Amino acid sequence: MEADKTFQLVGAGYKDTVVPVERKQHWWTGRPICSMVILGIIILACVGCRFFMTHDPTYMDLASYNLAPNGEFWFGTDTMGRDIFSMILYGGRISLFIGILATVLSTFIAVVYGSISGIAPGWLDEGMMRFTEILLSIPSILIIIFVQALIGKDNILVIAFVIGITSWMSISKIVRTEVRQIRESEYVIASRCMGGGFWHILRVHLLPNFVSSIMFMVVMNVRGAIVAESTLSFLGIGLPIEVISWGSMLSLAEKALMTNSWWMILIPGLFLVITLMCITNIGNYIRKNVNQRQSNM
Repeated sequence: MEADKTFQLVGAGYKDTVVPVERKQHWWTGRPICSMVILGIIILACVGCRFFMTHDPTYMDLASYNLAPNGEFWFGTDTMGRDIFSMILYGGRISLFIGILATVLSTFIAVVYGSISGIAPGWLDEGMMRFTEILLSIPSILIIIFVQALIGKDNILVIAFVIGITSWMSISKIVRTEVRQIRESEYVIASRCMGGGFWHILRVHLLPNFVSSIMFMVVMNVRGAIVAESTLSFLGIGLPIEVISWGSMLSLAEKALMTNSWWMILIPGLFLVITLMCITNIGNYIRKNVNQRQSNM
């Protein structure tokens, strides 16, 4: 009986043809595992800082000021004799809290503003987007400083509030674009006809469709909020020096340089940079994953 040649490879050099074999993709393939692990360790150490601190981070031991890293003070002490190792763990909790709270606030404003703009009539949508572009054309740090000066207070909640209400513009533009693409979908129109209000349509129909598209920017907003808090404290207009955060620790940079105390700048700055790099890597992975998913549709 003659063999079936329906699927026989023909042509010059067909023997050298290699048919690619689809390999099983493991859950860790392409994921920034190292960044996730490092960031997880930093977050756990900061949240549970009371179990890891070797000294009281607020205690000023004037007999041990400006000490280099040693057996008792692992990361040295600052100009007021406070243990830098304990300050990093304690202050990291403040910096992460500000970053997360500011991001929650900015994301809420961006989703509501972008959704309203996306379903609004053309003239209103145009005006809202022009206002957003005007704000985006101004450096964000200038807006933060201006709003901070208007409020005149410098506690943790105020700093998080100021950063949150000044960092929603980029996300809102993406939300507006996504809403305009799905606002004429049958399920959205049906929900309107059945009396569904704005918040119901946003929560049930709109949000699930664009949440994956904004996750990258949400993660990056956490990074931006931490950087903004550190910048404000470094400039001396953020948290007061008695409130320990990574930014307020870096505000001692001038005194550290004058006294040759490199550990006051290098170690807190290293923790800040590592945290920001881990967040950036995770954000880039989310962006690539979303882009790949959209290109396969």
